[in-house]
Amino acid sequence: MKNLFFLLAFTLFFTACEEPLFTPKPRGYPRVIYPEKAYQPFTENYCDFTFEFPKYAEIQQDTTFFDEKPAHPCWFNIVVPAFDCQIYCSYAPITKENPADKLKTDAFKMTDWHNKKATYIGEKPFINRANNVKGMLFEVDGPVASKYQFFMTDTLEQKHFFRGALYFHTQARPDSLAPVYDFMLEDVGKMLETFEWKN
Repeated sequence: MKNLFFLLAFTLFFTACEEPLFTPKPRGYPRVIYPEKAYQPFTENYCDFTFEFPKYAEIQQDTTFFDEKPAHPCWFNIVVPAFDCQIYCSYAPITKENPADKLKTDAFKMTDWHNKKATYIGEKPFINRANNVKGMLFEVDGPVASKYQFFMTDTLEQKHFFRGALYFHTQARPDSLAPVYDFMLEDVGKMLETFEWKN
């Protein structure tokens, strides 16, 4: 009996000294409630184009740019409150002082700025001859603030240049935001496929 007590005490002592085994919890993602997909026409009179944008988004015209007036009245944001994100949009007429090549180079530079954190930048050219639109969609992988950027111009006379960039106002976490990125990419795609210059 004495030996049994000694053996039990000895076993308890050494098992108490072992470090507990921790099992990691499975990765959890915040629950996101997705609004129903539905679109409406962009008809603001300060721009010479139209496109379709989500009904769960709002248009906000830019009235200041770093404490100055924007370069053109057709600078605006497509704000999606449900995801705390927005597409920053800017327009510039193509002129001798502001040629198409310069505007395109600037668009590439703004996307390349994300190379500090990007793991990959994909370039997808697109063209819609029926709507007189051609451009480039950039998909940026990695922990970056803007995953999708794009620019568009007209295919015929080269008079117009439009640029957009989707930003989320939250810490860039590609894994947890991936489903929201995919959801918003559909909206960016709808915007690009329905985009049409008025003149």
